[in-house]
Amino acid sequence: MSPKISASKRARGATKLRYAISGAENEKRQAIIDACRGMNALGINQGTSGNISVRHGEGMLITPTSVPYDWMTPEQIVFMAMDGSFAEGQRPSSEWRFHLDILRARPEIHAVVHAHPTYATILAIMGLDIPPVHYMIAAAGGDNIRCAPYATFGTPELSEYAVKALEGRFACLLDHHGMIAIGPSLDRALWLAVEVETLARQYHGCLQIGKPPLLDSDEIERVRQKMVGYGHTDRNSDQ
Repeated sequence: MSPKISASKRARGATKLRYAISGAENEKRQAIIDACRGMNALGINQGTSGNISVRHGEGMLITPTSVPYDWMTPEQIVFMAMDGSFAEGQRPSSEWRFHLDILRARPEIHAVVHAHPTYATILAIMGLDIPPVHYMIAAAGGDNIRCAPYATFGTPELSEYAVKALEGRFACLLDHHGMIAIGPSLDRALWLAVEVETLARQYHGCLQIGKPPLLDSDEIERVRQKMVGYGHTDRNSDQ
């Protein structure tokens, strides 16, 4: 069950929560916490710089701002309605805007993972897309992973750039910032975030030697079609 929040209260606090968190929702909240800890354990994020959201009811569940993952509890995960409202006294991630806008723009997407992995961020600092240096780039939906232009974190401009860079894709880089991976489930989005960092590391390594040869778009499309229906398996298909 999602909390009823006044539509007149937008983006910076709404009303007090008047509902009990169901067992199913609590599992989603804990899965977000586990994924946050997993990001750091996998080496694709540092500290509390990353953030995660999962579609829930008529809104989304998103990590709070500035809470160390090891201290985070399910009750601290913030429910935000699709109009941008949330419960009074809660503090969603400073990047809530692009999470919300991505979920609005992509109804097939149920999870958004944002992190600052080292190699993806190096390429993002250089304003580089990741080209088809390896066939696994098809997992991100096409023959490249775009780098969205720079904008200050948390702004409407950054959100607009991210949504555009994700058109027809499941991942993008953010100039001078980091990366975003999205998916139909949290497991899938986190898996893709790791794959993007692997691709970024491979491309970075190639650039130390010279200009790498690239696979053509037709081959990437063949690989993308072959990936449909197999590959990463979710633990819970309804996340």
